[in-house]
Amino acid sequence: MAEDSPKFIIPESFQVSSDDIGAQIGLIWELIKAPLIVPLLKLGVYICLTMSLMLFMERLYMGIVIILVKLFWKKPEKRYKWEPLQEDLESGNSNFPVVLVQIPMFNEREVYKLSIGAASNLSWPADRLVIQVLDDSTDPEIKQMVELECQRWASKGINIRYQIRENRVGYKAGALKEGLKRSYVKHCEYVAIFDADFQPEPDYLRRAIPFLVHNPDIALVQGRWRFVNADECLLTRMQEMSLDYHFTVEQEVGSSTHAFFGFNGTAGVWRIAAINEAGGWKDRTTVEDMDLAVRASLRGWKFVYLGDLQVKSELPSTFKAFRFQQHRWSCGPANLFRKMVMEIVRNKKVRFWKKVYVIYSFFFVRKLIAHMVTFWFYCVVLPLTILVPEVEVPIWGAVYIPSIITILNSVGTPRSIHLLFYWILFENVMSFHRTKATFIGLLEAGRANEWVVTEKLGNTLQKNADASKNKTNVKTIKRPRFKFTDRLNTLELGFAAFLFLCGCYDFVHGKNNYFVYLFLQTITFFITGIGYVGTIIPSS
Repeated sequence: MAEDSPKFIIPESFQVSSDDIGAQIGLIWELIKAPLIVPLLKLGVYICLTMSLMLFMERLYMGIVIILVKLFWKKPEKRYKWEPLQEDLESGNSNFPVVLVQIPMFNEREVYKLSIGAASNLSWPADRLVIQVLDDSTDPEIKQMVELECQRWASKGINIRYQIRENRVGYKAGALKEGLKRSYVKHCEYVAIFDADFQPEPDYLRRAIPFLVHNPDIALVQGRWRFVNADECLLTRMQEMSLDYHFTVEQEVGSSTHAFFGFNGTAGVWRIAAINEAGGWKDRTTVEDMDLAVRASLRGWKFVYLGDLQVKSELPSTFKAFRFQQHRWSCGPANLFRKMVMEIVRNKKVRFWKKVYVIYSFFFVRKLIAHMVTFWFYCVVLPLTILVPEVEVPIWGAVYIPSIITILNSVGTPRSIHLLFYWILFENVMSFHRTKATFIGLLEAGRANEWVVTEKLGNTLQKNADASKNKTNVKTIKRPRFKFTDRLNTLELGFAAFLFLCGCYDFVHGKNNYFVYLFLQTITFFITGIGYVGTIIPSS
């Protein structure tokens, strides 16, 4: 007798007609929910709550430290030796070290005049200053315009050099590295770096260089960015809020407690000897500035951050440019962490607590956890718990901890406190791209070394405003426009649909009233999905 084949017994309550597709899906859902979905979702909640607590403790620690710094710490001019450099009647300008100013560029049609002009107007003895314009432009017309601008300033007695390369190997790091190899640079002791849209004040070098001259253990003096177009639209206001916290708190805390922070890639002055000792510029990641800073710090060099030394700069005013920038800023640190974590652990030149700070606080919490918990918790796990009521999120994890973190983040830009709630929603949207970029960096996937230069508009918008105000017939330059289909971001639209469905389900069946947050988050995902986040002008 043939053996009977095994049969799966399905409870009668679950048996449905094969024609009822909806019931079939419901049956499958009920079969896998209890043994699979609920345990996985509970695990996700525990992991997200743990990451939230880590981020909360980090924000609280920095909040306490920044209060102590403002109330009790001495200012950098008091913590380190600082005296203004003076001309000597006998030796002339020999008291002033020779300083190199590097301005890396790539097709910077709108801003090249601003940066070259600002560097040429630095109040530093002309015979002790070398300005180096590193132009990697691929547009012949732009290259000619930049070269003519350099010649114009050279005719005024400015020692300015126009340098080009045959290729863009290494991108910005490659250009900076190549610039330091020039024969005339061997007489320079320090190098100031300004991206093409950065405009230092004339006294920038006179305020920064004395720290390096009088303190031989200092390798870097970093200035703060000041955004000239922060009020242009809602997108720039959101960026200002995030970056102001970075400069007001993160950089200040790192400088005051460990004499270490991540170099911002521009608006800083380096000791050239420190760059060389650290191994020079490397292009192994898209954050060559952070790479150099970590390597120099591991060799015992100290950094100083000057919050009142501000340099004008520009924020990306199109969502496309902002996304590319955020990909680079999120992918690069994760990739650098992958490459350097063991080197930091094995290092014997720095204190144990400084290594803990660099690995845990600087990299792990700020560059990895901060992005992941924002996306996974508030855009994935929390909405899914609405569909699976067997899994609950404690109120302290869903509301109280995030609220405190948000309040601590808002201290950098008090003038935008009324935009705080929308900033939260916007950061949740951007956390999706940052999380994706972080995983690409950690896994060193295909786009890990993608470098797209951030689009800049310079004073284009100001020209338009002035022309409109004066009602002249001058043809003004318009902001770049994109087709509607070019603006569409399908991933954001997909998440908008997912959150909307979760919100509707919570409105009908839920008990925590999360639908209020979900519907607002849906609107934000939808706005970014159709690419119009940068066109809204914020109210004051």
